[in-house]
Amino acid sequence: MQDNESFWTKFKTPFGMMVGMGTNTKLQSLKFAKNTIFEGFIPDYQKNKVFIFDKTKEWLDIYFSGKNPDFTPEFDLSGTDFQMEVWNLLLKISYGQTITYGEIAKQIASEKGITKMSSQAVGSAVRVNPVVLIIPCHRVTGANGNLGGYSEGLDKKIKLLKHEKVDLTQFRI
Repeated sequence: MQDNESFWTKFKTPFGMMVGMGTNTKLQSLKFAKNTIFEGFIPDYQKNKVFIFDKTKEWLDIYFSGKNPDFTPEFDLSGTDFQMEVWNLLLKISYGQTITYGEIAKQIASEKGITKMSSQAVGSAVRVNPVVLIIPCHRVTGANGNLGGYSEGLDKKIKLLKHEKVDLTQFRI
């Protein structure tokens, strides 16, 4: 098995089927399945002996058991430097916590030594996060109590935040 070869798999979770893609050692994509037509063509992770899928399944099992996994599977992500910067900041959002797009924009501006960064640019990078859940884009909210959107659907975002025991009464849903 060559490490530049990509494989697909699916994971059953309490919140729906997830589809993953990766090399033997690095995860490249993880999304909730939006179309069940193709599920029959994607092998279960057990049938696809790929190391990263075992690590991803372990992470998902810990997360959905109500605990915060103490490791992160390795990634091989494609994105702009700005997107990678945003995704790396998302990894620092603690389990059960939220942060706004504006707060991320301020943090990036401060690190770059500039006065202002666009919250919309941050939102665009968050929206194309290739590894949802593990890179916790569901923990990013809008300003002024707005829950904001989620590429996987607002219903999934609400379920994930409730799963992490986030107090949703502070948000407009």
